[in-house]
Amino acid sequence: MLDIKKIRQEPDFYKQKLATRGVKAAEIDEVIALDKKRRELLQQTETMKAQRNEASKKIGEAKRNGESADAAIKETRELGDKIKKLDGEVEANDALLHDKMAHLPNIPHDGVPVSLTEEGAVELRKVGSIRQFDFEPKHHWDIGEKLGILDFDRAAKVSGARFVYYLGLGAQLERAVYNFMLDEHMADGYTEVIPPYIVNAASMYGTGQFPKFKAGVYQVNGEDMTLIPTAEVPLTNYYRGEVIPADELPVYVTALTPSFRSEAGAAGRDTRGLIRMHQFNKVEMVKYTKPEDSWDELEKMTANAENILKKLGLPYHVITLTTGDMSFTASETHDLELWMPAQNKYREVSSCSNCLDFQARRMHTQYRDENGKLQYVHTLNGSGLAVGRTVAAILENYQNADGSVTIPEVLVPYMHGVTKITKENAVPFRNKGNK
Repeated sequence: MLDIKKIRQEPDFYKQKLATRGVKAAEIDEVIALDKKRRELLQQTETMKAQRNEASKKIGEAKRNGESADAAIKETRELGDKIKKLDGEVEANDALLHDKMAHLPNIPHDGVPVSLTEEGAVELRKVGSIRQFDFEPKHHWDIGEKLGILDFDRAAKVSGARFVYYLGLGAQLERAVYNFMLDEHMADGYTEVIPPYIVNAASMYGTGQFPKFKAGVYQVNGEDMTLIPTAEVPLTNYYRGEVIPADELPVYVTALTPSFRSEAGAAGRDTRGLIRMHQFNKVEMVKYTKPEDSWDELEKMTANAENILKKLGLPYHVITLTTGDMSFTASETHDLELWMPAQNKYREVSSCSNCLDFQARRMHTQYRDENGKLQYVHTLNGSGLAVGRTVAAILENYQNADGSVTIPEVLVPYMHGVTKITKENAVPFRNKGNK
């Protein structure tokens, strides 16, 4: 949520900044008009309340003097009716103003590339060498299906499209990847959390998923409860409505959770494989910081995500997203994109974002500064990483000509010493006859 006082003071600045995110100037004008009307209504209400107080005093004086108080009583009742009507207008105006404000995205940080599409993102760096294959590299879904470690067909029978069964060493590889990620993040100072996987509407509002993005989630129990689209929601809402002790900042937390997304509007996109699923595992990083520290913390968080990819030996690049492509709540976002050999392009595996005080205002999450004054914290979030996409990249980058997949060295201890997934060892219950 943006600060209405700042919008009121600098309307042209907000129009210019939000125009880069597709917000029309008329939307800002509407917010300003509703804010002005609110203040006018409140002033009228306060004036009438003062008049009613004076009328009430007249009633008391008239009774003490044995005089008729009928006129003062009538005035008090009439003023009370007018105040009640005005209170209703204030409430209706506030609801509309709040709704308009809730649909405004965060302002982009200076230097974020300006574009209403994803075109124009700026590459910050490339890391790792792209492997030159002496055979035609296969897509990860073909590799997984031929090894028997990924089963999309039976998942479709049970649940529908965009679901998968991991089997045998495939399931073990997924588990190895996220356990490795969690261990690395804990070594970087994050506290591991196992949060709820179902959250209420207030939590979805707090992190900015509601009201604008209801179409992208799975709701249960009517309108109030939602399967989390990312662990960002329960992790960031942990301190909702609280004042965090200043000496505890910054707070670093990480969690492995499933993520559930309806992928509304994604028809025809990434229909094969692990890239765009309705249910997938993700390790999330979340930070609460003081405002003056949040930009340094964004760079640290990006480095935390990069650390995983470097140790896995996966080539990637880091880009700064455009104003039109970054998330609703972000002021700046660094995306990490993995190289996928079969697609011959990079695919996103992590978005690390600084949300400034945008989410904290929605959640009323604050701390007291050195002068004892309440201030909003800044919140940051980032994937550390999307597990399924990381597995897909491992299958493609570490594939061999015979269809086997070599395990990255850092994952071998998590795989109980297995160094290669082959047709023979991939799924034990299917290979009993080979023993």
